[in-house]
Amino acid sequence: MNHLPKLIATLFLLSSIVMRAEDTASPPPNIILIFTDDQGYEDLGCYGATKIKTPNIDRMASEGTRLTSFYAQPVCGVSRAALMTGCYPIRIAEKKNIKNLHTEPSPQEVMIPQILKSAGYATAIIGKWHLGSRGKGPANFDPATMPNAKGFDYFYGTPVFNGFTARVEETKVRSPILRNQEVVVAAVENWDHITSDYTREALSWLEANRSRPFFLYLAHNMPHVPLGASENFKGKSAYGPYGDAIEEIDWSTGQILAKIKELGLDENTMVIYTSDNGPWIEPPGIPLDHSGSAQPYRGAKMSAWDGGSRVPCIVRWPGKIPAGKSSDEILSTMDLLPTFASLSGCKLPEQTFDGADASGFLTEKIPTSPRDEYLYYTATRITGVRSGRWKLVLPRPAKPADAGWWGRMIEAIPANQLYDLTADPGETKDLASQHPAIVAELMKRVERARGELGDFDRVGSGARFFDDGPKRPDMKVGKLPKKDADKKPASGEAETTEVPK
Repeated sequence: MNHLPKLIATLFLLSSIVMRAEDTASPPPNIILIFTDDQGYEDLGCYGATKIKTPNIDRMASEGTRLTSFYAQPVCGVSRAALMTGCYPIRIAEKKNIKNLHTEPSPQEVMIPQILKSAGYATAIIGKWHLGSRGKGPANFDPATMPNAKGFDYFYGTPVFNGFTARVEETKVRSPILRNQEVVVAAVENWDHITSDYTREALSWLEANRSRPFFLYLAHNMPHVPLGASENFKGKSAYGPYGDAIEEIDWSTGQILAKIKELGLDENTMVIYTSDNGPWIEPPGIPLDHSGSAQPYRGAKMSAWDGGSRVPCIVRWPGKIPAGKSSDEILSTMDLLPTFASLSGCKLPEQTFDGADASGFLTEKIPTSPRDEYLYYTATRITGVRSGRWKLVLPRPAKPADAGWWGRMIEAIPANQLYDLTADPGETKDLASQHPAIVAELMKRVERARGELGDFDRVGSGARFFDDGPKRPDMKVGKLPKKDADKKPASGEAETTEVPK
């Protein structure tokens, strides 16, 4: 009788038990998430930039895994909501049951730092928040919607974006800077030192929290306009002011990586570098040397093309995540929450998340991503879906009213369009008539999303609402909600005309 197969099976089982025991004995990893603002896909050397020099981030890519089909969302606040909650923004509950053009999550929504704190993590956000609601509190923001109430032990940064003009002096909009609940700068007049300030704060915080697992969310304001760069970088890049800002972020990233090595934490720290959306390209209001590049993808920030939401992403964790690897598997910022929870041993709340645990994929324990689709939303309107190499673009009017100021970047699409993103990343050749079966299969995904998440003209069965009253009372098909209709954005404006108080 041949006992060899049984012996092999027994040895495999024993080795699996030993591996699980080793995994259990390992301390939870530190996590550093570096999140830039309006940085295009091509704006790093390792993604194709030739005029912007990023040696530190390029080295990070050589020491980690570079993702080439990584998706955020097309606009700043919406993107941060998806990141922090692990959900499509249309699912997330907001105060008064409405949907804001910049998502303002309900205080009852659970976010990444709240989950990690349950595993004993120290948590900090240094940088831009942009998820708060107006109300009584520091800088006139409701404290229940600010970082310290959402699981962050420490906050230093801006509650909102920089502004919506190329230069600070071109608008009255000024953002404050807060340290926890204290306003330390009432109104930023110059953004030249914001990246160096954040880097100093980050290094100090890492030093102080070296003895326990930590989560650092370093959310740079750059390279969102108005741009800024300190003396060592200003006027140095061949790409102009935008390149100056990116090259200082590269320096900052090098400082962070050097610090974790100095502290002896390199092998137990996962570092992720990515952006919130594609580059803001809208001349003449935003000059081209103040804008990045989404090449080889079509579109930019606010658009429904891949250039609006596909962003660079590098993941580094020596000894755990493969070095020098590039993957075109689909992942998104929504997948980071369940991935962090899994790696830290945290249990997720009993609610629906749109993100999936990618820890096995990133560490090569499984060969493929857990994500098999990405849904494209413009505000509350679903505009397309990607699965594998195929992207279906849905019919839509030009400048849809339900998208408010965001809609000005949306062109009319008269009928379904189908693109092969592997062969045609620029979405130039419509193949819908050649592949009706693929269109039909992707439409099933769209209809499931409309039913579960919703659309501009319907409320999804899985959308969350915590307040009393009607659900999405601001939903007016074919016309703007009054609070947005009253606003008349200036040329080049993509955020809001409201002046922070």
